[in-house]
Amino acid sequence: IASISAVTITSRTADSIEANRLTIDCGQRQPAAPCSADKGTTIEVRNIFYKLPARRKFLRTANTEMSHITEYFTRIALAHCDLDMTLIHNGRQLYRLVGDQSVTERIAQLFSKDIAESLLRTKGDEKGVTITALLGHPSRARGNGKYQYIFLNKRHIRDKFIGHAMKEAYRGLIEPNKYPIVFLFIELPVESYDVNVHPTKIEVRFENPNLIHSQVLAVLREKLLATDLDVTAQLPASNVSMNDMFPPTAADTARQERISEAMADFFSSHKHTSTDQQRFSFSGPGQTSHSQQPVNYSAAGYTADTGAPAPPKTFLQIHSSYIVTQTGEGFVIIDQHALHERIIYEQLCRKLADGQLTSQRLLIPETFELNDAQLDAVKESAELIEKIGIELEPFGPKTMAIQSFPSILDKVAPLEFMQDLLDMLTDKTLGLDAERLLHEILDMAACKAAIKAGQPLTEQEMQQLLADKDTIERASRCPHGRPTVIKFSISDLEKQFKRT
Repeated sequence: IASISAVTITSRTADSIEANRLTIDCGQRQPAAPCSADKGTTIEVRNIFYKLPARRKFLRTANTEMSHITEYFTRIALAHCDLDMTLIHNGRQLYRLVGDQSVTERIAQLFSKDIAESLLRTKGDEKGVTITALLGHPSRARGNGKYQYIFLNKRHIRDKFIGHAMKEAYRGLIEPNKYPIVFLFIELPVESYDVNVHPTKIEVRFENPNLIHSQVLAVLREKLLATDLDVTAQLPASNVSMNDMFPPTAADTARQERISEAMADFFSSHKHTSTDQQRFSFSGPGQTSHSQQPVNYSAAGYTADTGAPAPPKTFLQIHSSYIVTQTGEGFVIIDQHALHERIIYEQLCRKLADGQLTSQRLLIPETFELNDAQLDAVKESAELIEKIGIELEPFGPKTMAIQSFPSILDKVAPLEFMQDLLDMLTDKTLGLDAERLLHEILDMAACKAAIKAGQPLTEQEMQQLLADKDTIERASRCPHGRPTVIKFSISDLEKQFKRT
């Protein structure tokens, strides 16, 4: 820097009565001279490339260069929360950071208080690797990785192994094209990594990268699995009229009428026949159903047998797509397709890991034709296809027959699933490794097997869905990363109705 600009360094030690100033003009060093200054060191850099016009033209615009400076300032500020730091641009103070702050306080100043308060803090210390992480809620995932900061012994770095571990920890919690907010601080013995692999030293080479990957993944995943990640609805301010914000249309009015009818139906009596209860099952082959006995309500809201008041219903289905259920703090709305998709996905993963993903032989094999690219893809992925419970046999030069199909996907059309699988296997733009491809296939299978939006459910089916929700991990998100549940608190509702 001193060789291409005018640099002034002013420094004074704590026990000195005067400071010294050193001036360097494009590499030409002037003798140090005494001066008056506060304790500490000040480094001023001015007029970059002012004697090198050929290089100066490669500078970006002032805004672009300032954004780079701000980013570098942010990295140093996060790594050294004990330092006082100030950033000034064109005479305007952008940041004034006091020393001895916590990481959360510094994040609040550098980014926003909202982000800082929503972070999940966790820590791990095993096998010589100390990890401190502040994790963003999946619902706050961003469209790029600008909110991901990795520090190794207070040095900002980028590393593909750590990046992969962060992505894997959030897999299934955020959409594939989103990036979680992560502030990651790693402490390691200096002899276990090398920083001299990149001109800017932003990349490092670990002695044992697999250990770092596994430790980061374990710490992040443990915290995310132990946290309630259900989305809480953000209601508008109570003094704002919804009609003012969103004037009702004819479609809105019609929808409101349907909701009113559903609510009226909810509080009125109805009867489920045994045929209705059996038309849909959430239990896979060999699983025990949690369904209860038929529930009958009389028109007056009393049980038919004893005349005693019927137990109040705590859930209902609206628009044949969402389930509303009461909780101790308010109520939640559940996307029936998204939740059932997550349930089936977790069941598939569990059965696959335990070696219990059984297949059912088709009574009549279903055949399909393949082009050359699809035929090559089937041959390359033969082991993977067999692993998920699909048995294929040649039935001609370019024809295959489906002999067996996974039992848990008994409601999925084998030919339709196979066609989508071939499309995925031949899509070179995905660039997926074997593990990621397997999860994408399981995701697709779960999506096809899950109940659909617009599909009416009986009371017992809804009870089964809610019971299964409590038995799986990551129930708050579907495998694509969409929320399955949105919470509404009773306190927010009371504010809306001006009861508090």
